[in-house]
Amino acid sequence: MSYPSGMNTQPHYQSRIREHRKVRASDLFAHPLNPRVHPDAQKSALTAILQEIGFARSLLAYETPEGKLQLIDGHLRKELFHDQEVMVEILDVNEQEAKALLLSLDPLASLAQFDSPTLDTLRKVTQTQSEALQNLWDSIDSTSQKTKQELQQAAQKKEPILKEQFLVLVECESEAQQLNLLNSLKKQQFQCKALLSYTREKS
Repeated sequence: MSYPSGMNTQPHYQSRIREHRKVRASDLFAHPLNPRVHPDAQKSALTAILQEIGFARSLLAYETPEGKLQLIDGHLRKELFHDQEVMVEILDVNEQEAKALLLSLDPLASLAQFDSPTLDTLRKVTQTQSEALQNLWDSIDSTSQKTKQELQQAAQKKEPILKEQFLVLVECESEAQQLNLLNSLKKQQFQCKALLSYTREKS
């Protein structure tokens, strides 16, 4: 399909943001299928940024058929804010679409990579009094860099080359005959070793 010259060919994406509303954190409902868990280090870092900067990002929710505001993103902030008011971005999505977002938002964000020089500069020019925040900033990109290094090392390792082996199994009548044959073969520079096995005698 061709477009007239100058026509905007960018796809049109539907806006699903319905409104922004101040809501008590305790009036929001955690999503029952929220798979994220929040370790103490994350709680400490979020508390620190809230204390140093303040509330700077809306929680994300949708309205269920029962009229409840159910979270898609912001479960830890709901936990930390208790009965305080928070700004909530309310989406016009159904339950299935909310599940898709719940399953996608964090993984999509984690796919982003860092430009190391810019990241290092940003860390140098940004200050904090919080040890938790400093540890968080220091750890940025460390996991992905470690993974990248491991992949590079694995790629550099040469896989062992399989070669053909030609073997002969000789059945001896006694241990003495086995040892004599083994010694004879070794003198002829054959790589060989003695093996012992058991078979059931026929009655």
